[in-house]
Amino acid sequence: MNSFSAIDWQKKIYLNGFWGKTPKVKIDNQKLEEAARQVMSPKAFAYIAGGAGTESTMRANREAFEKYKIIPRMLKNVGERDTRIELFGQTLPAPFLLSPIGVLEMAHAEADVAVGRAAAQLGVPYIFSNQASRPMEEVAEAMGGAPRWFQLYWSKSNELVASFVHRAERCGCKAIVVTLDTTMLGWRTRDLDIAYLPFLEGKGIAQYTSDPVFKKLMDEPATGEKAKREISWQAILGLVSIVNRYPGNGFFKKLRSGLPVRAVQQFTSIYSNPCTTWGDLKFLREQTKLPIILKGILHPDDARKALDFGMDGILVSNHGGRQVDGSISTFEALPAIVETVNEKIPILLDSGVRGGADIFKALALGARAVCIGRPYVYGLTLAGEEGVYEVLRNFMTDFELTMGLAGCKNVSEITRETIQ
Repeated sequence: MNSFSAIDWQKKIYLNGFWGKTPKVKIDNQKLEEAARQVMSPKAFAYIAGGAGTESTMRANREAFEKYKIIPRMLKNVGERDTRIELFGQTLPAPFLLSPIGVLEMAHAEADVAVGRAAAQLGVPYIFSNQASRPMEEVAEAMGGAPRWFQLYWSKSNELVASFVHRAERCGCKAIVVTLDTTMLGWRTRDLDIAYLPFLEGKGIAQYTSDPVFKKLMDEPATGEKAKREISWQAILGLVSIVNRYPGNGFFKKLRSGLPVRAVQQFTSIYSNPCTTWGDLKFLREQTKLPIILKGILHPDDARKALDFGMDGILVSNHGGRQVDGSISTFEALPAIVETVNEKIPILLDSGVRGGADIFKALALGARAVCIGRPYVYGLTLAGEEGVYEVLRNFMTDFELTMGLAGCKNVSEITRETIQ
């Protein structure tokens, strides 16, 4: 039985409406996104909502879900429903987690902390972003004993990679999710049209500026292309942002130290490594006994290699359509990967999940769970922690009702025969 009743949540929404109170966050996904767009700055919305190139991958992600249809079965006695699953030794209330999304300060001042608190209320695992706006230790403290994982971007410094992993272990993360598809930034047209990258303002680098290894690296000269230094109001505002976001007190003290600017320069120099190979995973395995999940797998041969290299899980992902324009959708890629893995390790899926029916279909095709991204960021934008909580409750309710109305009492009854 679920401790969070779908019927009760649905009833609460309707009863609130009787008294003239509507939800703080829109339940319809298009309305939710539009409401967030009206609140976000143009730069923030472009970064969160945008994709690579013509954004055809984003569209493909949604279209793929819509090609499959659920086949409801009748008179199946679904009065008691159980949406719980087991994943890496943990019992989750529903088959979804929160995807790692960086630079959440662009959506709300409490950023990752607000998301962590909302997830903790429901027991939904939160995958901490490598590009978080708050250090992982701060978010972990806000979450108490609630489940969390850590997403890792492989930088040019293996020492920094190891430091991030060890910090994640110490703050209670139960798995490491290695993002493989962002060894370089994709051609993100919305961001490029306004020539904006939040990291250059010191946003989204809290894991770095709180890390002892990164602080040592700041003493080394940064490499890479040097931008022309032209004094402008935009540049001055950017410098103010960089200094304000660097840890410590005293704006002018930090400015004179030069550390905030060096942090941004060093971050842009080392944050990703296009030269990573499968062999590098051996180094990661030596650093931790936590489960390692590979995020970004889309080809069955790569899934096979994940098995060969002793990985513990796969997250079928195209980064929400933000990296490769014209890519295969995750839902289209899922069946071949499921067949290759043959239940040896858990398979998760993200990119384009927008409701309970999507979760149901992904499970029917063999995923153990899914990850939800942009919708919770829009909830964060509109109402902070409470907004994230409402989005998550809506997903949980939608999934439970869909499952029951399809004739399934629990997740194990969601099989390939339930969709066509």
